[in-house]
Amino acid sequence: MLTILGFTMIATFLVLIMMKKMSPIAALVLIPALFCVFVGKGAHLGDYVIEGVGNLAPTAAMLMFAIVYFGVMIDVGLFDPIVRGILKFCKADPLRIVVGTALLAAIVSLDGDGSTTFMITVSAMYPLYKRLKMSLVVMTGVAATANGVMNTLPWGGPTARAATALKLDAGDIFVPMIPALAVGLVAVIALSYVLGLRERKRLGVLSLADVLEKEKQETETPGATEVTETETVLVGAGATASGGPGDGKVRFSKTTGGAGSGTDATDDATDDEEEDDVRLQGLDPNRPTLRPKLYWFNALLTLTLLTAMIMELLPIPVLFLLGAALALSVNFPHIPDQKARLAAHADNVLNVSGMVFAAAVFTGVLQGTGMVDSMAKWLVDGIPDGMGPHMAIVTGVLSLPLTYFMSNDGFYFGVLPVLAEAGAAHGVSPLEIARASLVGQPLHMSSPLVPAVYVLVGMAKVEFGDHTKFVVKWAALTSLVVLGAGILFGII
Repeated sequence: MLTILGFTMIATFLVLIMMKKMSPIAALVLIPALFCVFVGKGAHLGDYVIEGVGNLAPTAAMLMFAIVYFGVMIDVGLFDPIVRGILKFCKADPLRIVVGTALLAAIVSLDGDGSTTFMITVSAMYPLYKRLKMSLVVMTGVAATANGVMNTLPWGGPTARAATALKLDAGDIFVPMIPALAVGLVAVIALSYVLGLRERKRLGVLSLADVLEKEKQETETPGATEVTETETVLVGAGATASGGPGDGKVRFSKTTGGAGSGTDATDDATDDEEEDDVRLQGLDPNRPTLRPKLYWFNALLTLTLLTAMIMELLPIPVLFLLGAALALSVNFPHIPDQKARLAAHADNVLNVSGMVFAAAVFTGVLQGTGMVDSMAKWLVDGIPDGMGPHMAIVTGVLSLPLTYFMSNDGFYFGVLPVLAEAGAAHGVSPLEIARASLVGQPLHMSSPLVPAVYVLVGMAKVEFGDHTKFVVKWAALTSLVVLGAGILFGII
């Protein structure tokens, strides 16, 4: 009964958010609460929620201060050179932009933190996607899948969990997996190429000058009194809005004044439009938050922070708390400026922390009622005896649904040891089982139980249901490519 209720609860949650019948936060809270009553343990709901919140509180704290820290680093221009290089490659070609999204997400993922990757990738690529009217779910899907492949780095989490659960060396698990993971990364680049071709076919090979001219024509309505343009210089190459082709810059223009300006226009403007306007100027080389004289200080601070994370000198939430406080104090010594930076990132902080604590209800009920254990046991018991010698492949296949519907902790500490024990009975090495357990990570990174995915969809202003419907098939395909490569190379 617990198994059926567990799968039904997860299915209900996914269907409701994909059909947009409920918001993710409401669904994460109300659906598990209802099923907790169905299980007959409604009286223990408070205990399950408190336990879930307690388990995820460090993650919420880490995300809150990580968003502030990396938000400040973006404000002061630390990542501008990397972003400019990617955007220069992209120009205004939808194909290059999607491929550039995959490359940027993969590069930034080297720090091992999904939230960081998504913040930097979305901040860099959002203006191009928005201006060229490209599909934002393509951006979120490609970024999540690329990060999922890179999430297998030893300091990313899953590899360390697998090593701990099976008492193995993380290097012995990860290093032999590098060829298969490289194939997976190539698959993500190939996927981004295909999706980019689709976007190019839909939109054509665009020139930003043409886009800006169309925007200007749409803005200039009959009776307009005055239209002025202010340029935000980003980076790139090719035609420009107000210069000759090939002058090395891409200028995004904003029109002001004219019909609809004034009080009425201000009253009619939506919060989303105002936020977009600010974010489309996010890489303005003349923005007042830039701190070019402190560039090397910020670079050294970030490098020190990432090194401390890898070496585990302090808990990650503590590191980001200290880093955010130091970054704010040095870059913005005046209190009003610090308040302004905190206010600028408060929306993302609130959205993400709210999602994390809502997810704590979901995971708390799943674990507290025993549904997750019952589901895992049902799946493991359903493996035919004849598949024993192929337990590594079975583990790889099972890692897709299990890491999507369960937390990494639940899978690696709860299910993986059982799978390894079953494999050992048939002579399958625990190392093979551990390596196979990593292949589901591209799909895992879009799981509703992963806090970082809410950073991604929140900053990209994409509905979680839309992201899920788009990304699941592509992420699952990427995972199967990694598994196939592992089998081909004799790693799994």
